[in-house]
Amino acid sequence: MCGLTGVFAFSESGKVMQQQLQAASGALQHRGPDAAGLFLHGPIGLAHRRLSIIAPSPNADQPFTDPQGCCTIVLNGEIFNYQKLREELQVKGVQFTTSSDTEVVLQLYKREGQEFLKKLRGFFALAIYDSQQQSLFLARDRSGEKPLLYYKDADRFMFGSELGALFELGVPRELDYTSLYQYLQLTYVPAPASMIKGVKKLLPGHSLLIKNGKVHNSMWYRLPFDPEKASHNLLTYKQQQAKLRQLMEQAVSDRLVADVPVGAFLSGGIDSSVVVALASKQVEGLKTFSVGFPEQPYYDETQYARLVARKYNTKHTEVLLTGQELYDNLFSTLDHFSEPFADSSALAVYALSKHVGQELKAALSGDGADELFGGYNKHLAEYKVLAGGGSASAVKQLKFLWDVLPKSRNSFTANKVRQLQRFAEGANLPIRDRYWFWATWQKETEALMLLKPENRSAAANRLYFARKSRLLDCLDKKPYSINSVLCADWNLVLANDMLPKIDLMGMANGLEIRSPFLDHRVVKFAFSLPDVSKIEGVKRKRILLDTFNSVLPPELTKRGKQGFEVPLNSLLRVQAKDLVNDLLADDFILRQGVFEMQQVRKLRNDLLNGSSATAYLQIWSILVFQYWWKKYMAE
Repeated sequence: MCGLTGVFAFSESGKVMQQQLQAASGALQHRGPDAAGLFLHGPIGLAHRRLSIIAPSPNADQPFTDPQGCCTIVLNGEIFNYQKLREELQVKGVQFTTSSDTEVVLQLYKREGQEFLKKLRGFFALAIYDSQQQSLFLARDRSGEKPLLYYKDADRFMFGSELGALFELGVPRELDYTSLYQYLQLTYVPAPASMIKGVKKLLPGHSLLIKNGKVHNSMWYRLPFDPEKASHNLLTYKQQQAKLRQLMEQAVSDRLVADVPVGAFLSGGIDSSVVVALASKQVEGLKTFSVGFPEQPYYDETQYARLVARKYNTKHTEVLLTGQELYDNLFSTLDHFSEPFADSSALAVYALSKHVGQELKAALSGDGADELFGGYNKHLAEYKVLAGGGSASAVKQLKFLWDVLPKSRNSFTANKVRQLQRFAEGANLPIRDRYWFWATWQKETEALMLLKPENRSAAANRLYFARKSRLLDCLDKKPYSINSVLCADWNLVLANDMLPKIDLMGMANGLEIRSPFLDHRVVKFAFSLPDVSKIEGVKRKRILLDTFNSVLPPELTKRGKQGFEVPLNSLLRVQAKDLVNDLLADDFILRQGVFEMQQVRKLRNDLLNGSSATAYLQIWSILVFQYWWKKYMAE
């Protein structure tokens, strides 16, 4: 919906950076192409970009200052219950000058302080300057749907929706090697770190209070996960299904509220299909959109999306991408990563959002369901490890066979061998090591060898292990279960991969992507359910399938899960071959001084010869980083 940025100066030297606010706002123009606003008052400077989803009322432009001149706010997001909150405030005597959710949030803050956050239903990142207290308050929504990064030194505190805005405000551009090390394993940098030393991401459900030059960090929301209570849930399975249906219907209804038409992504999987089935009851002629790859049938799910579209008579559009069309979107996609982000499915989300953004300003998605209900292969793998039995034992004993058979992600058989090999290798590891192994794309040793020897100690150090340990805290709660893995995935995968992907790619095209599964009431309920409601036998997302089985085409419920992927190997070997050779060239690697040239050269050769099943994944991570480096870091 929006982008925001700001500078809170602690000295005259810090105030100089306020002169860069226009440039910082310009770096966020794609997030808010409809309007821009700037507020400068003493030590504070705030800037805001707006994408109009809800029609603005008179005097509701941001930054917004209350009539008393006490407080000024910038808000990025949507508050779905703001009308109800407004009525409650009016009963208490609060008078409003606009009909916007922005003013409601500001008035709530003035009356209730930081506790007001718990009353908000929706997604947001916000900053409020209090001129009387000479303080700045920042907060981020429960799941982390809207981003917020910040930097502090002795002279100023600066923040922005994207790292690109902070670059314009003059943050020192020093690479964080520990972040790079994690990125090479995960394809993203987990919060609160960023790829730049000193720049932090505000964690989901957290807030900051900056006063007297000091920053106070608070957690205002904690994922409601109690493994003991979940394992003894008192609701019958039928009651659980009825509750889930009620909560999802409400969550979809909330996210359809807008002054412009709202459409929906329809991938052909269970999650987006459930959302479309529920939304179609409320929106006649719902517009739905799918992306497919006609040249690569293994990656194409449009036939399943078509079944749902026909069942609900949606106005359905298929965005079909050839290898050349995927390449045509490559540079625009990379240009919108002001921090390296190498989840390759972002290419498809960008292309889809580009098309949808030409027709709509908001669309529903199914993001979050896998992390709530156990939809990934690794969730089923963990279930099998915990359950034991002959099949799991047989797969582990045949590891020698999986090690030598051809493996890739480009065909059903080779991908199944890859999955069996990863299961066999991970199953005997301790819980924390197993989770990390199944969550990453390459091993710690492999990632470390990609770095120049003199950079390795700056990457694999005590800071790295401390960051990694914090990300795995959910796994230590007793009793350990599948829900423990889902909790870890919620904090790691969803918050740092899935949500940044849809935010960045949607905002790059003026499109707001809303997922009903992220409604905090749905989340609370999902984490109150026992493991058996989520995975049983070989059935993943059991309660989701059983609850909505009657509204889905049987072809969907009977087929196995297919991850949302793109034909990346083909793209790098054919259309993007010259880009690979340019950004991973020996002379560039040597001048840059980050990576070990021999290792990168070997990856290039492996890609060319097809002698490695994973070389293209490693090359993609390096290529994304190199493109970013050349744009933001090279002198």
